[in-house]
Amino acid sequence: MDPRSSFSARHGYASQEADITVREDAPEVVRAAVLALGNASGMSVDALRATVCEVLLKVPDRNNWSPSNVSEETQYLVFDAPWFRVYDIAERIHDKLYNQGRRAEVEFAQRLNEVFREHGIGYEMKDGRVIGRGSLVFREATEEAINLMTAAVKPTAAFEMRQALFDITRRPPDITGAVQHGMAALECTARDVMGQPSASLGQLLPGLGLTKPLDEALVKLWGYASQYGRHVAEGMDPRFEEAEMVVTVSSAVSVFLLRRSNPGI
Repeated sequence: MDPRSSFSARHGYASQEADITVREDAPEVVRAAVLALGNASGMSVDALRATVCEVLLKVPDRNNWSPSNVSEETQYLVFDAPWFRVYDIAERIHDKLYNQGRRAEVEFAQRLNEVFREHGIGYEMKDGRVIGRGSLVFREATEEAINLMTAAVKPTAAFEMRQALFDITRRPPDITGAVQHGMAALECTARDVMGQPSASLGQLLPGLGLTKPLDEALVKLWGYASQYGRHVAEGMDPRFEEAEMVVTVSSAVSVFLLRRSNPGI
């Protein structure tokens, strides 16, 4: 372990992950963190201001030349920016650090993600891009489903689940796409398990042998997905949390079906 690491890192302490309460916003704690981490990464105050101005298409104030004035100007720009531009700024800072070749971008992303988790921000930085972040249950369910589908050689189902995960984590998220692909992954799994490659999930559900009321709940979930995921009506788009629930349940049921039909995987 790096002896220069923080006390919490050396001793394995970490804050409990907070429930996600913030989406499509960049509260003050995020704005402050982006600035603080940019400074901590070794960027000069002038370089940080230039990066912020690049994203916001602003001209740096020529009257501000001292470090304190430049920092104050940068802080004003970040705190006054539209919420989505704050995440653009974070991505641009990451890119600048990556191009320097010092690997400072690694710690920048790690510490920014800590802020997201500690304060219930529904985003994470992955590979230098800020993407949507689901709940812990959602992340564990989808990861297990994809791993099991891959192990059971169900490439189509695994692809659909990955696509559902991509749709729900992109910025902005494709909610209807996540619902469609999540249910498609379950449909592919059910087709393989039942040996009926052309049947719809609605046709397959009665024969899956699920105990009541689980079978009835899945019928209703299929109806929901058919209504909101496939037949989008004006003003009737599903919410993020609803799509997350559909994908999580689809993942869990897919895992159950695969394990029941393939006890060895």
